[in-house]
Amino acid sequence: MSKQFLIFGIFILAVEYYSFVALRSVLRNTSGGFQLGMYILYGGLSLAVLWSFYAMPHWFRTAWPSLTIKYTINFLIGVFLGKVLIAAFLLLTDMIMVIPNIFSFFFSFKHHPVGSPPEGSRFISRFAFISQTALFLGALLTTGLTYGMINRYRYKIRHIRVLLKNLPEEFKGLKIAQISDIHSGSFDDPKAVSEGVASVMNEKPDLIIFTGDLVNNKAEEIVPYMDIFKAMNAPLGIYSVLGNHDYGDYVTWPSDEAKKQNLEQLKQHHEALGWRLLMNEHVILERNNQKLALIGIENWGARGFTKYGDMEKAMAGLENSNISVKILLSHDPSHWDAQVRKDYQDITLTLSGHTHGMQFGIDIPGFKWSPVQYLYKQWAGLYQEQNQYLYVNRGFGFIGYQGRLGILPEITMIELA
Repeated sequence: MSKQFLIFGIFILAVEYYSFVALRSVLRNTSGGFQLGMYILYGGLSLAVLWSFYAMPHWFRTAWPSLTIKYTINFLIGVFLGKVLIAAFLLLTDMIMVIPNIFSFFFSFKHHPVGSPPEGSRFISRFAFISQTALFLGALLTTGLTYGMINRYRYKIRHIRVLLKNLPEEFKGLKIAQISDIHSGSFDDPKAVSEGVASVMNEKPDLIIFTGDLVNNKAEEIVPYMDIFKAMNAPLGIYSVLGNHDYGDYVTWPSDEAKKQNLEQLKQHHEALGWRLLMNEHVILERNNQKLALIGIENWGARGFTKYGDMEKAMAGLENSNISVKILLSHDPSHWDAQVRKDYQDITLTLSGHTHGMQFGIDIPGFKWSPVQYLYKQWAGLYQEQNQYLYVNRGFGFIGYQGRLGILPEITMIELA
């Protein structure tokens, strides 16, 4: 038995214990028949959640199953995360109340015969209230995640103006459309995806950028949507890079050759779409003899993902150039702090994706929060350090959780100034 499996098992048991204790407390004064029905429902949902933990990894290695199964899995994810919230709430309460409870125990022991409970039910009622609150929060989260499934194609266009030092006059006002993390293997509604692409084109961008993860695992996933994405075009072209999912690293392949063929097929799909895939290389965009460098690096992350990127190779030939503005396409935003800002301070703007904003959080004007921020310092929106900028797109598609709650799919319109 691996250490990770043991830790996961203990975590599951703790979650189940606390959520069951909360349920039992709430049902304390209900009829026996109702209690039995609720316990059976609880047990059935718990078994279904365990089944989903087993089933989901198998689906991730192939294609997603039917829409009904997707909705079922999403509901079970919601149930489990609701239980986690209940457990966290009760555990925190236990930690806060442990000292008062110790004092309460000794005080009650002193004033009551052995085996006699304290008079009154202040603690009991308080625990029942806490349990009810925890169950309410857990149910609210489960309901929210279920509701979030209707938001997965609700594309939000975000307009960003970035002031770049020494931007050539000919490129002032340049409109760049950025999309990222399409994850075509998760799609099940071509019409909705087509409407998202139409939203991009309605903005009339001068340049379109795609920052990785065209598929979940296999190149064939994009095939049903090729004609939809072919509708995108821009005067200065469409440029793309690869993300961590594009390499097929999360699939069991029959051979290394099959994995290589999959990647080659994916490259061919980029070409067929009319996208110029940048593989550790750069291109020069020119307007009336004024130039801007567009650099594309293969996936490079600082958080354990395989590093395919080679900045030295991608930058070759630009070291002594007189190009004042360099824009980097790099899928993983952790690349910015780990390497770009330290070693390539002449890169003015970096465009990334990868995080999806975890597809869950709060994202309102003036405030944003998501659990993913505890893993990624830069996880959504625009960041600046001195004269360098990073923009992290929240993703066009979705993976895993088939929905978005609070963090909507994004189309970014960046205006250079």
